[in-house]
Amino acid sequence: MTTATQYKELTNTTAIAYAKDNSLLNGNITCEEIGDGNLNYVFRLVNDIGDSIIIKQALPYAKVVGESWPLTLQRATIEAETLKKHGEFVPAYVPRVLHTDAVLAITVMEDLSHLTIARDGLIAGHHYAHLAQHIGEYLAATLFFTSDFALHPFEKKRLQVAFSNPELCKITEDLIFTDPYYDAPTNDFEENLRSTVEALWQDNDLQREVAKLKRHFLTQAEALVHGDLHTGSIFVDAQTTKVIDPEFAFYGPIGFDVGQIIANFTFQWLTRQGEDRQKTAADIATVWHVFETTYRQLFTEHYEEHYAKVAGYLDDHIADIFVDTLGYAGAELIRRTIGLAHVKDLDSIENNALRLQKKQQTLQAGSFIIKNRRNISSIEGYLAHLEDIR
Repeated sequence: MTTATQYKELTNTTAIAYAKDNSLLNGNITCEEIGDGNLNYVFRLVNDIGDSIIIKQALPYAKVVGESWPLTLQRATIEAETLKKHGEFVPAYVPRVLHTDAVLAITVMEDLSHLTIARDGLIAGHHYAHLAQHIGEYLAATLFFTSDFALHPFEKKRLQVAFSNPELCKITEDLIFTDPYYDAPTNDFEENLRSTVEALWQDNDLQREVAKLKRHFLTQAEALVHGDLHTGSIFVDAQTTKVIDPEFAFYGPIGFDVGQIIANFTFQWLTRQGEDRQKTAADIATVWHVFETTYRQLFTEHYEEHYAKVAGYLDDHIADIFVDTLGYAGAELIRRTIGLAHVKDLDSIENNALRLQKKQQTLQAGSFIIKNRRNISSIEGYLAHLEDIR
């Protein structure tokens, strides 16, 4: 085993050497860089008998911008430790971490390339029968077991320190809760959307509610959240679901993860019609209902404080999570339409008029949900309001 003393970006050749030096893979090895994200290199290494691994290396800058946007390498440690921690509760739903290297910002994990990125599969028209169920279970377990309801106060506070992630939280604070709501240089939208976007910038009620969401994001250290949970950070097939890329993880509001994934299913709902839309609506409902049912069960089984038996306390807690969930879903819908990082669900629509229509509907939905989230009492109510979007 070799130990690096300073950071250096890997290449295909040096990734192979690293795997051999650290006994991660033997034999004749080939390597391909397969990453399509903004923040990392992802190398897939395969040997001559078909064994394979993934080496993920964090970059000290955002690829989408370049070296003018520096990033902390500590996020690689955050990601690996989050996968390990979440793996304690839902090992079936996260990849196995095989090796880490803090100096080189490397995480080595099992190869999931036999699976499909959920976003790509959904855009292609596929439906994954178990995906929503699995994600609901993942959310409930990871969020409950890292919360005050499951942890001794000393352990909870230790984990809050260990998973402090200020640099990446700042990216979220800016790109989700701030930049889309004024004429920021990071925003990116089609000129034909300008009148709609400028109306959002002038909507004081919306601005007021987003400010509240941002404050909650900054102050509610409820659980170890994934921090960037969307259909592009999930591998899937007919039976399997694996959640990846938790480098934005930190101690934050429980509803943030739930809202982000519901928003990303909502992109699919907005772009589908007929039976396909009904299936997506059912998936959105399933995510919430499985999360709520499983979370309630875990609370009942594991929370032992006096207040566990106070009538209505759990109901109030779930209601607070739901309000947060809707707010964060709305913010995700807006920022993925006009902010720096878009989604292929919308951008890949080739027909210009249709693409513009769907983006306008997305902005309309996001704004309405944020401003009216306290008046929507169920996930079915959320879906009913989506049906009113024209």
